[in-house]
Amino acid sequence: MKKHILVAEDNKDIAELYCFQLESLGFDVTVAKNGIEAMELAPLLLPDLVIMDILMPKMDGLEAARQIRENPATRDIPILAATAKAMEGDIEKCLAAGCDGYIAKPFTHRELGAAIEAVLKHPTKL
Repeated sequence: MKKHILVAEDNKDIAELYCFQLESLGFDVTVAKNGIEAMELAPLLLPDLVIMDILMPKMDGLEAARQIRENPATRDIPILAATAKAMEGDIEKCLAAGCDGYIAKPFTHRELGAAIEAVLKHPTKL
């Protein structure tokens, strides 16, 4: 059975790229357009992993990650944070929000696969 990934990404082109890359790696993918959708979809879908864009409208990825962690149904789902505007201190902020891993955009297909594998094998190892 394929693993399911919930991708929270507000940029349509990047979301399509995620779908292409993740499906080629053998995953089923659902896209949430913002943090609110991700927080609402996570307990319904119970994905194997959430890839969370950090900078999104309505609710940013860090707040969405916090809320996913607060829900008993979703608290153990691994979360991989992703951001295009990587700044000093981002990894610490992601860890504090409950993320299990971090990847800076742009990344290669291989880097994405490795980050997913690392988070799925060793959650909470940022």
